[in-house]
Amino acid sequence: MVSNHGIHTIDTGFVRPRFDAAYLIVEKGRAAFVDCGTNHSVPRMLDALGAAGLAAADVDWLILTHVHLDHAGGAGELIAQLPDAKLVVHPRGARHMIDPSKLWAGASAVYGEAVMEQTYGRLRPIPAERVVEAADGHVVDLAGRPLRCIDTPGHARHHNAIHDARANVCFTGDVFGLSYREFDTERGAFILPTTSPVQFDPDALHASIDCLVALKPAAMYLTHFNRVEEIGRLAGDLHEQIDAMVALARAANQQPDRHATLVASLTGLYADRAAAHGWPGSRKDLLDLLDGDIELNAQGLAVWLDG
Repeated sequence: MVSNHGIHTIDTGFVRPRFDAAYLIVEKGRAAFVDCGTNHSVPRMLDALGAAGLAAADVDWLILTHVHLDHAGGAGELIAQLPDAKLVVHPRGARHMIDPSKLWAGASAVYGEAVMEQTYGRLRPIPAERVVEAADGHVVDLAGRPLRCIDTPGHARHHNAIHDARANVCFTGDVFGLSYREFDTERGAFILPTTSPVQFDPDALHASIDCLVALKPAAMYLTHFNRVEEIGRLAGDLHEQIDAMVALARAANQQPDRHATLVASLTGLYADRAAAHGWPGSRKDLLDLLDGDIELNAQGLAVWLDG
């Protein structure tokens, strides 16, 4: 856990080390979490408080970038441990935190209840009076430190990024892509977009990226994973790849096994870009790190094609 302007990175432990981050922001002895991982991540969140010299009663806010379960699955369990905190969430996501039954049913239909229980834990409802709907421009006041919520669709329609003007950084959820530290080289961070199901919208994603870049932040804090700088270069890489992925999806749409074609073409795209970035890993190494993301990106692009 590393602090910068009172920002602490928490590895939620989801999937593998350095895959899924949540954040603790501390200001004048008060605290806010940004995202929270799954139910299994709650002990890590509370441990992060203790490591920062804080108690559960010192937390005022749990702010969600969006309600996908790797970001928000543990929200109900965590809020139950924080006596004075309120949940801040995009208006489109609020109902799923108050009554997560549809969220659970939809994911369970795909993965099965047993896998859901093991991976995320049973979703716990949050009392409506503890939920704050954060429309575009909503400001969360953390002991006088403004944290502004910015409606940033493209990955999901219920997505907010959080602009911390004090630190001049953004917490980007999934809208500014994925950048795993294993891909870092002397050229800096490697990044790719996430188009996971079911609300990928390339035009909206381009616009959301540009919106965040226009704030001229010193860094972005990604859920997957941690802090990245060189914002202009990374944004350009994301824009290029969104266009390339859309082109690959359209080409795959003409093939008899669209999904397999798309998985193979995405793998080739990322392998070529990683090699050009100076990453020395093999194709197997790449798949060890990106196999799940490639599968989800292919699924999300397919939903977009059929939309």
